[in-house]
Amino acid sequence: MDKAKQVEFLPVRTEDDISHTAALAKEIWTEHYLPLLGQSQIDYMLDRFQSVRAISEQLAEGKEYYFICLCGETVGYFAVDYDNPPGKLFLSKLYVRKDARGNGLSRDVLGKLRELAAARGLHSVWLTVNKHNPSVEVYKRLGMRVVNSAVSDIGCGYVMDDYYMEIEV
Repeated sequence: MDKAKQVEFLPVRTEDDISHTAALAKEIWTEHYLPLLGQSQIDYMLDRFQSVRAISEQLAEGKEYYFICLCGETVGYFAVDYDNPPGKLFLSKLYVRKDARGNGLSRDVLGKLRELAAARGLHSVWLTVNKHNPSVEVYKRLGMRVVNSAVSDIGCGYVMDDYYMEIEV
């Protein structure tokens, strides 16, 4: 079967979808970020940004979440915000379970993001990523470039030390 036909992006809409997204976040963040951030910062960030409450609020504000499905199985998710800043699509979340990485899903998601951005007349896709996250190299291989960096206070003594990366649509 053609790989493109095996990958689907399904919108997160229902309360069950939101709960499933929060559970995926906990699984993926704990596995991926523990060496980078430590458990206390992961717990804080999950509660603040990826809890059922936080995801529900983001959806109510107009952000969109999508499940990433590979061969009918949900293996991750991503979230976007449009025209933030004007003319750009912001990829605010992209997380894939460890057992599904290496299947070209980031490339597939980037294709979907470009499609979403183009449909709204936006000219680029951008994201923030921890400077020590191995995903930086994945994004570079996909054609994204570092356009800025910043250290942002997220409360409770925690900061995000990120690159800002972007690609034209």
